[in-house]
Amino acid sequence: MDSKNKLLSRTEAAKYLGISKGTLEVWASTKRYNLPFVKIGRLAKYKISDLDDFIESRRITNNDDF
Repeated sequence: MDSKNKLLSRTEAAKYLGISKGTLEVWASTKRYNLPFVKIGRLAKYKISDLDDFIESRRITNNDDF
């Protein structure tokens, strides 16, 4: 499995994004953002490539959008 398809735990994914695990839990339960995750039993796992896509989708390139 290449590093972009590696699955991170919710704690690892939150650290990767620079947010708290609780924030990630809220986003998942409220569907606030379209951030895909994989359910394995009770666990939520996040692909690094999905996290990178999410970060890129949140990027603001024009200050008029801010």
